[in-house]
Amino acid sequence: MSDKPSEEFAPSKYDGIIKEGAQNVTEKDVEKVINKSEEIQSKFSARGPLARFIEDGKLLIAIVKDYWAGAYRQVPYGAIASMVFTLIYVLNPFDIMPDVLPIIGQLDDVAVMGACLILVEQDLHKYKDWKEGQE
Repeated sequence: MSDKPSEEFAPSKYDGIIKEGAQNVTEKDVEKVINKSEEIQSKFSARGPLARFIEDGKLLIAIVKDYWAGAYRQVPYGAIASMVFTLIYVLNPFDIMPDVLPIIGQLDDVAVMGACLILVEQDLHKYKDWKEGQE
């Protein structure tokens, strides 16, 4: 068995989904991520396919909150919209592969999360450095 992800769940396949979804993100979506941040964070539990993204999930939620509060604006809105879309995608149990299907239902969440992290990697590094400087 190969360690490479199947082509169906390769993060690069989800770039288009994220970019298209990000174009439709509204203020209500941003508010939803902020209001449901604890529920979203619970999706990144120590058990399950999203476990490897626990810290990344926290970072995505934090940057969205700081952006929305006006504390951190050194990131393009398109990157924020991509993060918001991804976090809502992870929250939604009825996305491309319904989460009620054990493991397989969460693989698309993993692929979307991976694709988002690749798309916004530089912005997250800058934010993380900024955040650490605030402490």
